[in-house]
Amino acid sequence: MASLVARFRRFPRDRPILALAIAILTVEIVGASGAIFTAQGLDTWYDTLQRPMLAPPNWVFGPVWTALFALIGVALWLVWRRLDSSPREARVAVGVFVVHFVFNVGWSVVFFGMQKIGWGLAVIGLLWLLIVATMWAFDRVDRRAALLLVPYLLWVSFAAYLNYRFWVLN
Repeated sequence: MASLVARFRRFPRDRPILALAIAILTVEIVGASGAIFTAQGLDTWYDTLQRPMLAPPNWVFGPVWTALFALIGVALWLVWRRLDSSPREARVAVGVFVVHFVFNVGWSVVFFGMQKIGWGLAVIGLLWLLIVATMWAFDRVDRRAALLLVPYLLWVSFAAYLNYRFWVLN
């Protein structure tokens, strides 16, 4: 078991391109899992809501999230690479990341799957705080990883504004 853990820690250094691809692909797949709930509520519920003025067309969200998940994957890879040289800080950062990502997917479950706009606002508020915590934890390991999350934080800030406006309007 110890040998397996050591290999996992060294993997990003031994095979950096493969590790980068795995990190990005994993984040893309897990992140896209929220789309299952989005698709459930999009045509039947979301389109019936009164939309805020600044709400972009639905087609914008897929490309934006794909790009953001790619940046998040690169950031995760930069931290994963440091598991061998900074094990404590990197483990904490990955742990915070995992908790934050549960809330990322959870927002789609609550907002679109359960169709609870107010609860969605609560989840996205916690998600925003967890992104900041993830950025702080990533910064302790690799500043570049934290900076790669800035566009994500900005987009979630905009999404929180939209969630709030949907809640007020509906």
